[in-house]
Amino acid sequence: MLRNTFFMVASTPPSEGGVPGPSSSANLVQLGSLSPLATPPVFETDPVCKMHVMPETAAGKYEYKGKTYYFCAQRCLERFRADPESFLSSKAGTPSPKSDVPYTCPMHPEINQIGPGACPKCGMALEPELVTVDDEENPELADMTRRFRVSVVLAIPVLLIAMSGSPIPVLRWGQFLLATPVVLWAGWPFFERAWASIVNRSLNMFTLIGMGTGTAYSFSAVAMLLPGLFPAGLRAASGYVPIYFEPAAVITSLVLLGQVLELRARGRTGSAIKALLGLAPKTARRISADGIESDIPLEHVHVGDTLRIRPGERIPVDGVAVDGHSSIDESMVSGEPIPVEKQMGDSLIGGTINTTGTLVMRAERVGRETLLGQIVQMVSQAQRSRAPIQRLADVVSAYFVPAVFVCALATFIVWAAIGPEPRLAYALLNSIAVLIIACPCALGLATPMSIMVGVGRGATAGVLVRNAEVLEVLEKVDTVVIDKTGTLTQGKPVLTTVIALDGHSENEILGLAASLEQGSEHPLASAILSAAAKRNLKLAAVSEFRSIPGKGIAGNNALLGNAQLLAEFNIDSGVASSQSESMRQDGQTVMFLAIENKVVGLIGVADPIKETTPEAIRELHKEGLRIVMLTGDSRTTAEAVARKLGIDEIRAEVLPAEKSRVVKELQSQGRIVAMAGDGVNDAPALAQAQVGIAMGTGTDVAMQSAGVTLVKGDLTGIVRALRLSRATMRNIRQNLVLAFVYNALGIPIAAGVLYPVAGLLLSPIIASAAMTFSSVSVIGNALRLRRVRL
Repeated sequence: MLRNTFFMVASTPPSEGGVPGPSSSANLVQLGSLSPLATPPVFETDPVCKMHVMPETAAGKYEYKGKTYYFCAQRCLERFRADPESFLSSKAGTPSPKSDVPYTCPMHPEINQIGPGACPKCGMALEPELVTVDDEENPELADMTRRFRVSVVLAIPVLLIAMSGSPIPVLRWGQFLLATPVVLWAGWPFFERAWASIVNRSLNMFTLIGMGTGTAYSFSAVAMLLPGLFPAGLRAASGYVPIYFEPAAVITSLVLLGQVLELRARGRTGSAIKALLGLAPKTARRISADGIESDIPLEHVHVGDTLRIRPGERIPVDGVAVDGHSSIDESMVSGEPIPVEKQMGDSLIGGTINTTGTLVMRAERVGRETLLGQIVQMVSQAQRSRAPIQRLADVVSAYFVPAVFVCALATFIVWAAIGPEPRLAYALLNSIAVLIIACPCALGLATPMSIMVGVGRGATAGVLVRNAEVLEVLEKVDTVVIDKTGTLTQGKPVLTTVIALDGHSENEILGLAASLEQGSEHPLASAILSAAAKRNLKLAAVSEFRSIPGKGIAGNNALLGNAQLLAEFNIDSGVASSQSESMRQDGQTVMFLAIENKVVGLIGVADPIKETTPEAIRELHKEGLRIVMLTGDSRTTAEAVARKLGIDEIRAEVLPAEKSRVVKELQSQGRIVAMAGDGVNDAPALAQAQVGIAMGTGTDVAMQSAGVTLVKGDLTGIVRALRLSRATMRNIRQNLVLAFVYNALGIPIAAGVLYPVAGLLLSPIIASAAMTFSSVSVIGNALRLRRVRL
């Protein structure tokens, strides 16, 4: 046989490995068998994992500063011995109290403080930077709800008394007594924030609200307590000075209602992060060194711990399977509903679901280092970032509140000078209406609310956005540069063609090629070896093996490589030349197998196109994008792929270092470029592009080098990202138009410009309701992004 002529057959028994199953024996304390007079067992707490341990059965103990500590396993003992203080400090292993949680403002992310409070710039309630999966009560929402309920109970009688129009003194005093707690207690947070805005020279909605309600209440209170201070011109026909407790109390109640609705709506913007956090289990089943299994809180899992995952349970952290066999539902990462088979040596992702068998795994990444943890961090940071379009709202807001004060003052002066009688009463009410209706809150909320909801919506669809600016730029992209290997294709070459010449069989040619490739780490070698294993071919040992970079390999009298390798050894490809060209035009990488300076076979390997790629390319073309493919492969292979997919432009035989140059060239032509690659060797090009899109499973490098990470790792994610960007920016513009139009129409109406024409005046109470509606409508419009189809 030909094989025996050139090779020595070697057989190597396959290596087998495994991890012995955990011991089923355990030391158990049967508490129920203790006699009534028996002393109950004494438990100690392992300072590392916080498990309860009996000193008699502890895996180890250690004395530190005069105290003996007991441990459930040797690993805990070793970690404690290395750094005892890290486990004995008051904060070690315990969740931070609410007062230690960092809070930030959704409109001004540069504002940070420990514990809840109000933003010194806009007055909005601060939100915790770290969202938790638990539905914890929002202290601000609870406080505002309590104040609102009390204010409604007291404001309704005030409104009814005012509507009666009776000048009876007891009813006037009743309004005073009922309105005072509404304004001075229920509305006190508004006055605090108004004062803070003045001190910080950052006038905001609470400045206007505090000024409006405070003016109405103060005027009325002085009228009740010191009526002699007012001249006859300010008195009504009954002889009493008019009082305005009704608008002060009702406006306070309506603003409180707006705050309650707004806080509830803002709470729903974090639903995406809560959904992501909910994917992680709260406990894990750890196997100690002596085989004892116990359930521990997820935060007590450490790198290197051995964990058991039973059927139906979620994988607690990222790691590697060390024993067992099962099918894992990885749809949260891949989007594919078909479970993936896992066995010893396979990687496991925290949050995915074990469907059938039992697995034992070794924890490798825990806490924020897991894929799920990194996704949550990225989404949280992106939701707090600011889009460039926000600058427009910031500039307008900076001049808006002072302009409103000017408008309110002008309204008062005009009505007091030329208005109908009672002029001062009209002047006061209309100027208060201007202050109340001109709330800049809707303008400030327009962009951050849309960003928060849009980024969260993207995360649930596998589109991770680094910051808000990326969303804004992505909408303008007109060219997508795509790396071929691993992006358009699967990134794992497979054997596609074996051509035997000179009377040899396909199995002989494949067996010889696989024998030569045993010592190679090239991806093409993996494809050949995998195909040989599927055909159960026996491989031979090769002597005098050597690799020739960029050309192929050689061993004894055999060669396997490209046409350049044949030329180096002066071997004529003969009739195989035309066949190889046909294979290359079909997108295959061709290798010649030669023995004793004669070509005896051809091996064709191709990187299959992903099933989702053709449809994704069609959708990108529908969106008006130009597709440019980058590849290090030959032009013939690249053109074959481009023909199948309808790629607009090809850049072949490009080295990784040259990819960024191609992106620069396209940008110099005035194009807005998005670069899609695997996030590792494409990092320079990803950074150069206006938007870098990392394909794959959200690795560390991908997340750091790209503006967008597609968790699933195929081109349909680019389509989703583009649609998300356009939907979010459209939503922001809708909010800004809504806020601008509201103020443009509301302020003149409140000032009374329609009174000479239609006799229409806007009550401060109606102005307050309109102000509340504007903020809630902006948030409601932003929440529509949660249902946008991507």
